[in-house]
Amino acid sequence: MSIPKLTRVKIIHTLIWTFFNVVIFYLSYAVILNKIDNLVWLCIGIIMLEGVVLLSFKGVCPLTIIARKYSASTKPNFDIYLPIWLARYNKIIYTIIFIAIIFILIYRMGTR
Repeated sequence: MSIPKLTRVKIIHTLIWTFFNVVIFYLSYAVILNKIDNLVWLCIGIIMLEGVVLLSFKGVCPLTIIARKYSASTKPNFDIYLPIWLARYNKIIYTIIFIAIIFILIYRMGTR
């Protein structure tokens, strides 16, 4: 039995989304508890790289572009296993969280 191509894209997209959640969680943990280490800087680099990718594709995830080949759906979550509200506001939510993390990091670095 073969997995449909859209389902494969959705699984991969959801796994990558989960990875970025782990990265954001670690960043939040590290800056709130003032445990700034090399992994914090690596995580910031990973998030910044994702930002560059999104900007390069005019704010659209490349996996969404691939998923469009297999669906004409206009739902915000057609390409990922997330609730509609989270898929719709995902970039806004995580951008705000990342900016807050950066502000806390700047504060922490200033108090060292």
